[in-house]
Amino acid sequence: MHDDLIPFNKPFFVGKELFNIAQAVLNGTIAGDGEFTRRCQAWLEQHLGTPKALLTHSCTAALEMSAILAGVGPGDEVIMPSFTFVSTANAFVLRGATPVFVDIRPDTLNIDERQVAEAITAKTKAIVAVHYAGQPCAMNALREIARNHGLMLIEDAAQAILSGDRGSSLGTLGDLGCLSFHETKNVISGEGGALLINNPELIERAEIIWQKGTNRKAFMRGETSKYTWVDIGSSFLPSELTAAFLYAQLEHAKRINSHRRTLYLKYFELLAPLAEQGHIKLPALAQDKPANAHLFYILCRDANERQALIAHLDSAGISAVFHYVPLHDSPAGFRYARAHGKLQVTTEIANTLLRLPMFSEMTTAEIRRVCGEIDVFFKITSKQPCELS
Repeated sequence: MHDDLIPFNKPFFVGKELFNIAQAVLNGTIAGDGEFTRRCQAWLEQHLGTPKALLTHSCTAALEMSAILAGVGPGDEVIMPSFTFVSTANAFVLRGATPVFVDIRPDTLNIDERQVAEAITAKTKAIVAVHYAGQPCAMNALREIARNHGLMLIEDAAQAILSGDRGSSLGTLGDLGCLSFHETKNVISGEGGALLINNPELIERAEIIWQKGTNRKAFMRGETSKYTWVDIGSSFLPSELTAAFLYAQLEHAKRINSHRRTLYLKYFELLAPLAEQGHIKLPALAQDKPANAHLFYILCRDANERQALIAHLDSAGISAVFHYVPLHDSPAGFRYARAHGKLQVTTEIANTLLRLPMFSEMTTAEIRRVCGEIDVFFKITSKQPCELS
């Protein structure tokens, strides 16, 4: 056993989280849509540049709201990558729609915009762009495709808080954007998320869906004389305790991301020799920058080597994990969705990608230890370099 374990992830305090939680209780309400909820929403609107932000109890909830707002139902299709978390697909399956999985690019691991147009059918209603590791999808191309075909464009920006593309924040470039504040993300609240409504025509209905299908928001603003059920919806709000914790994190969000970029670049620097020798492949950097440094991954040469490296790191007290089982290759994927093409890049990446520890209180000394153990592994195995596609 190791006394100095390096976990894959570690929750953290960065400011006034506990003070804010106490203040929420003293304010007299810990249900949703209180003072801290409004502060968080105002912060997101101001710093991301979205017309309207609504906090949700998870990014899953934000995606489910998106599916409702997109108006999808039985017989409709929604284009998305297979290399994503299950919530991306589940949100639309719950409305009766069929996810259509398109392959990803080998550089960014985002949906391959060059294959999206050919996957569109008369049944297609929306495109979901997942910004993997906070790196931007080819949003200009996807926006043009969506506009030309009359489709809604939804951003799954769960990993992309404060990442940008040509001066705009990810999550604000589509009709709707979905953020996550899960404890594994850069800015955390345990569970938590937000829906960014960038199309003003969707704001009124989004507020109704958010408030269980009622017109409560309009009633509280004095815009209607009755508070009643007017549409479908659900309990998508987080509690004030969650919002209070989150607001303390948002106040330090830029500093959090700055530190994570330092960690990311140290990984990149120390692992570069192994990449040059052909043992591993490193992520592609957009404009030599690691976006928001949400995660750091390497690509091994095959699944067996990855598993052996995971075991070696585990024996050294270091937790590293593979990422998604591709949705097109999952039991529910066979049942509820379909694949467009063979998805060869998705399959290869899923078999070789390894996520290394990355958390906001991590130190450069811990980065050096992780990289040192990876170097030891390849010296022990003495495998010859081979080509990585």
